[in-house]
Amino acid sequence: MTAQMSTAPAKGTVLNFNLGPEEITRITDRLISNGKAIQDRVATQSSPTFANVVVPLAMRENEQSSEYYLITFLQNVSIDKDVRDASTMAEERLNAFEIESSMREDVYAVVRAVFNNASEMDKLGAEDRRLIEKMELSYRRNGLALSKDKRERLGSIKKHLSELETRFSRNVNEGDGFETFTREELDGLVDDFFEGRETKVVDGVEKYIVTTKYPDIVPVMMKATNETTRRRMLFAEETRCPENIPLLQEAVKLRLEVAQLLGYRTHAEYKLELSMAKAPGAVLAFEKDLRQRLDVLADKEIKEIEALKRADKKAAGEKYDGLFSWDFRYYSNMVKERKHNINDDEVKEYFPMKEVTRGILEIYQTMLGLRFVKVEDAAVWHPEVELYEVWEADGKKFTGHFYLDLFPRADKYNHAAVWPIRPGFVRADGTHEFPVAAMVANFPKPTASKPALLKHSDAVTLLHELGHVLHSICSTTKWARFHGTATEGDFVESPSQMLENWGWEPSELQKFAVHYKTGKPIPAELVKRLVAAKNEGAGLFNLRQVFFGMFDMSIHHTEDPNVDVKKNFLKLRQEISRFENDSNDTWGTSTFGHMMGGYDAGYYGYMWSLVFSADMFESRFIKEGVENTTTGMDYRREILLPGGSRDAMISLEHFLGRKPNNKAFLRSIGLESR
Repeated sequence: MTAQMSTAPAKGTVLNFNLGPEEITRITDRLISNGKAIQDRVATQSSPTFANVVVPLAMRENEQSSEYYLITFLQNVSIDKDVRDASTMAEERLNAFEIESSMREDVYAVVRAVFNNASEMDKLGAEDRRLIEKMELSYRRNGLALSKDKRERLGSIKKHLSELETRFSRNVNEGDGFETFTREELDGLVDDFFEGRETKVVDGVEKYIVTTKYPDIVPVMMKATNETTRRRMLFAEETRCPENIPLLQEAVKLRLEVAQLLGYRTHAEYKLELSMAKAPGAVLAFEKDLRQRLDVLADKEIKEIEALKRADKKAAGEKYDGLFSWDFRYYSNMVKERKHNINDDEVKEYFPMKEVTRGILEIYQTMLGLRFVKVEDAAVWHPEVELYEVWEADGKKFTGHFYLDLFPRADKYNHAAVWPIRPGFVRADGTHEFPVAAMVANFPKPTASKPALLKHSDAVTLLHELGHVLHSICSTTKWARFHGTATEGDFVESPSQMLENWGWEPSELQKFAVHYKTGKPIPAELVKRLVAAKNEGAGLFNLRQVFFGMFDMSIHHTEDPNVDVKKNFLKLRQEISRFENDSNDTWGTSTFGHMMGGYDAGYYGYMWSLVFSADMFESRFIKEGVENTTTGMDYRREILLPGGSRDAMISLEHFLGRKPNNKAFLRSIGLESR
């Protein structure tokens, strides 16, 4: 079923992104004043009940969340600096207000009264009970049991942390680096890399400008035969945003102080209390076990890579001097090309963005019983953005909207992510508010002679991020705080990771991988080579993920307030990833946005959640068929629909029919055979 086109006005309440700085400020003022008024009324209840205390507080979250997400989202995508500045300031002010709200003793007193009222609690359904339980726990974790002076200190720290995190993110978005190279220095790059590329005259020589945005830096690190070029490019990336190092350093120190004020030894202990892992010990044991298993694979992979670099050095008449961080992508790609005859430049000819997007949307339509309708001439924040309506497959029930903003531009968020701009929830009159999600990415743009062409890994990323979009769209909860991806942090990636597998299934690739000139499907023989190469380099690749998780724990599971984030990053990267750092000073942690974007003490979740995604895929979809619509609807009902309204383990057990295990995960990364 192909996604349809519609020139009619979009269905449902469409969001207005055409906001100026003054309007953003007015909305911020209103959200704060309305929120305070609701809290003031709730706090005066002499006979607290679920209806007169918890419901008004939760309805405020429901009704104001879309405006909050909208005005704070614009800092990531607007082309207007004044709008981005206003959006950033709005986020700082609103976060500060939420911190104040979370520490109101008078509000906590009435919430606690309801929580302790057995007759009130006995009346509640499962999601309502979960709501008040989470609400009461949140107040306690925000220090309401502390003395007044400690509460005031806690509130002050949390506000400052929010400001630090916002500044860090803004610096990364607007702090792109670049290098200039001659054509000879970029030997190994294909012709279309240069097509339409800006140039600059340096010392009388015309050179190409290569930025640190993904579509520029990744091809250089994978293909440039000149080692000095790769080193300079990585140096440009890893010396960006030096101002972020002290921001992260201060944040780590303040997070530890918060945890210890609340009675925890470390920030990780505090953070992990709400996760599936529950405690740092479980995370460290997981990472240690995985590292030991992966080291066995990496030993073999390092030998192959080392042999290639030694041969290159010998051919150039140079002395072999080791493997460095700028060698990782280049030689890993070379191994894949030589062992499996995989050339990314050949492969991407079968992945034109337009056809890949169409095909993936068709797969998700069939799998989840949906129909997507593209809205023409939609009101969006940039001309390249697309808007889609989502309907049930029979076309009778509207489900939500999503936006796609897929190409890079100046001052835009420079990775790939999804924002749940409006969560779904049940309105006061019993009707349903429809969710809205936005996917933002930085895929290669079209050139004068070719359409936008994706690497196979880009197509897998598109599958993954659209998985987050559909988690938001397919979720149906009463309360906004449980909607969609609002699950435990170490489960939230699992649904999207599971959907990445469709990018490796031959029958599915045939549906969207077609040559950009001929329209012919990708040859079966090329697909076979792609699949055979899937776990090539899995040891080293996954050790990089282990490194990120271990670095995270090294700065967040420590009682040392002055732990050196820059030193730890470089030390652990070299030890775990097995490639040497640059002898020049670098600070790659300054753009490690996860540490200031909600993944602090949580990065391990990317690998942890793969355990569940692999189990779901192998146990249900491989067994029952990747095109089995019954399995797809089970997945929608048991995994996507509940969002965070129940524990993720319950959702997994319902879908799997048993408790999950790690057997499929180990097989999926090449550590065990089937």
